[in-house]
Amino acid sequence: MTMNAKNQPSWKERFLNLFRPQEEEREDIHYHGKPMARLMTYLKPHRKVFAICLVLVLMLTGLELVRPIIIGDAIDQYITGETAKSVIESGREHWEAGEAAAERFAGVLRAAGLYIATLLLLFFCNRKQTLLLQQMGQDIVYRMRNDLFQHVESLTMRFFDTTPVGKIVTRLTNDVEAINEVFANILVKLFRNIVKMVGLAVIMVSLNPRMALYSFLLLPLVAALTLFFRMLSRKAYRLSRTRLTALNTFLSEHLSGMKVIQVFGREARKYQEFEEKNKALYQASNREMMVFAIFRPGIYLLSVVALMIIMLVGGFSVLDGTITLGTLYIFLQYINSFFEPIQELAEQFTTLQSAISAAEKIFTLMDTQPLIQEEENPVCLPKVRGKITFDHVWFSYTGKEEDWVLKDVSFTIEPGQSVAFVGATGAGKSSILNLIGRYYDIQKGAILLDNVDIRQLSREQIRRAVGQVQQDVFLFTGDVASNIRLRDETISDEKVKEAAREVNAARFIERLPEGYASRVTERGSTFSAGERQLLSFARTLAYDPAILILDEATANIDTETEQWIQEAVARLMRGRTSIMVAHRLSTIQHCDRIIVMHHGRIRESGTHQELLAQNGIYKKLYELQLT
Repeated sequence: MTMNAKNQPSWKERFLNLFRPQEEEREDIHYHGKPMARLMTYLKPHRKVFAICLVLVLMLTGLELVRPIIIGDAIDQYITGETAKSVIESGREHWEAGEAAAERFAGVLRAAGLYIATLLLLFFCNRKQTLLLQQMGQDIVYRMRNDLFQHVESLTMRFFDTTPVGKIVTRLTNDVEAINEVFANILVKLFRNIVKMVGLAVIMVSLNPRMALYSFLLLPLVAALTLFFRMLSRKAYRLSRTRLTALNTFLSEHLSGMKVIQVFGREARKYQEFEEKNKALYQASNREMMVFAIFRPGIYLLSVVALMIIMLVGGFSVLDGTITLGTLYIFLQYINSFFEPIQELAEQFTTLQSAISAAEKIFTLMDTQPLIQEEENPVCLPKVRGKITFDHVWFSYTGKEEDWVLKDVSFTIEPGQSVAFVGATGAGKSSILNLIGRYYDIQKGAILLDNVDIRQLSREQIRRAVGQVQQDVFLFTGDVASNIRLRDETISDEKVKEAAREVNAARFIERLPEGYASRVTERGSTFSAGERQLLSFARTLAYDPAILILDEATANIDTETEQWIQEAVARLMRGRTSIMVAHRLSTIQHCDRIIVMHHGRIRESGTHQELLAQNGIYKKLYELQLT
């Protein structure tokens, strides 16, 4: 590639790049529907407002068409026409005193007043239209963002396992905001420009067909240039959106993992990777700029040539007496006005193509179906007792038989019983917990909750009945109380405090400067691992679940806090079906039953003492931890 002194591609190289397919263009899967038609469905609730805006557009267009006519008629009637001649003939010595001079002056004043009134009316119509359109655009964007986030919430864990967070954030922010311009500006302006062009053409033909024909000579070139621009612009804006998503994905991942980057001293390497992605976005933006830089000056050049043609032909026509000077003035104004809508199309194409590319990505996400489908009329349990049954369950995250994570797993947990799962990493322990909450669906067998297949229950009822405390506790930005109730206002302040006291979290919360109103930073970075875990226990207890799941909940706890944690666990498990996963066998010896998993199958089952007596896998694990 040819580079200049600043290490940038030359203009020739940039121009040639417009026609070269980019890697993202070949690999990215695009929306195959009709994004504009689908966008219009969001316009239905605002039909009346949009209709008012179209009426205002017609008024604005009419007023703009009238303005040159007011000036042209004034020129013909009061400057070069019969009225002006009558002034000269009434007496050159008494020019300003004569009756004809007074009539001429009054006519000019009337024309000026009419012109000013037209400008004022244009101002008020424009203001009203702008307010209505901007409000409508914001309402539509608000609704679309809500719809998209609600849909994202309905997607299963498998989607979030395979989709970068930055990509989802881009859809909900940049891409949705790009849609705003379509409803706030593009649609009405497109209608306005079409009406304006048709109106100009009709008036020009009615005034002088011959002059109108000369005015339209360059229209075929304009149409060809517009089609050429449309072909290039859509690819350019789609590429720019794709690379923006890639950059946001990179930022989301690496800002979250900045501590790891600094610990291992990878700042320079990660900066290089960021620079590559930033440069790719920069080049895509340059491609957009080049497309725009070809179209807009090209249209402007054609408008100047058309103006020269009208000046040349019109000038001779005025000298020949074929047309008046006022008519020539009207045509000169109209030829500028005729090309203005086409020039505006360049800017509108920029926004429109960007919005269409954004809409394709948004609707692709909206069309992503959850892998877990609910029954139309799910079974509603009057009260969840907490009995859990796995009946010959086979499960794979990928759905392929060679990737089985669980193989023919069967067990029953009675209400109020405590059961622990142990085994090596990858044995399938956490997968069992995920399946109980129906974050994934199994391929074979059945999982029953109180003797009802969980596929017949609503996910809301299942999640409400299952409280899960995980090893990695996620705290949201806000305050301590909101992190316990998770914005559920049905949980009172007193219940929040009671839950915190029950799990020993109140011991450190009440020492904070503002207690339960103390601020929590992103991910709760100002709290220790033990404090975050206690908050997680309080959160679970506040929701009062029938089934309690503890997934390595005490793995990263310091010795001082462990006693508090153990007391909290005992209180949480009281009267509930409890399922635990732990590597430290000392924390699960009190469980009613311990199930040993190995390579996706149940190999041993029993109490702590029974398993030690079997002299099998569990005993080996136990002895390893004693040494």
